[in-house]
Amino acid sequence: MRVLVVEDERRLALALQRGLQSEGFSVDVAHDGPQGLWMACEHDYDLIVLDIMLPGLNGYRVCARLRAAGNESGILMLTAKDGEYDEAEALDTGADDFLSKPFSYLVLVARLRALARRTGRRVPRTMEFGDLLVDPARHLCSRGGTEIRLTAREFAVLEYLARHAGEVVPKREILEQVWDSAFDGDPNVVEVHVSAVRRKIDAPFGRFALETVRGAGYRLAADGG
Repeated sequence: MRVLVVEDERRLALALQRGLQSEGFSVDVAHDGPQGLWMACEHDYDLIVLDIMLPGLNGYRVCARLRAAGNESGILMLTAKDGEYDEAEALDTGADDFLSKPFSYLVLVARLRALARRTGRRVPRTMEFGDLLVDPARHLCSRGGTEIRLTAREFAVLEYLARHAGEVVPKREILEQVWDSAFDGDPNVVEVHVSAVRRKIDAPFGRFALETVRGAGYRLAADGG
């Protein structure tokens, strides 16, 4: 899932980005209201973590403008304030959930996952390709009933390929969707993770579901290989 964090406290924003990435989310960050609004309009995010007290344009106005424009991303608002009026205003402007600072990181992640389930399109149902099963809701992968242990990033790569089973997915697209749009590291990180996934879902079972299409990208066989 792609997440946009709009938070002007840079240390908190960085901590959230790193933490959510370790959970397998693809995370972009904006540090003020106008930038957050622009990014949310330019990219398709599943979830938005939106601080209320932002420079340039506060979170209430960002949320209201997104909803007025038809944006259906799940929005979780953060604020240093505490009180029923702030919560009511956040929900009235179109937010789906509300969390007051300081907050528990575990609670934040749990609420994001719950929000993803409630918003319907965010977490796809269990996907099956022959005897290969990918279950995003439970973060579970198995082959013929045997559970396969994947890291958060490996699972995110497999999930994205599973959503596009039978199609050739370019390396750059995987990088943008599973990492983030500002990633400036070695793009070969995609190849490393695809190879790791292949070693786990194919090699031990004598299957060939995950294919490298030279010069084009990667493809997960719709029949599970």
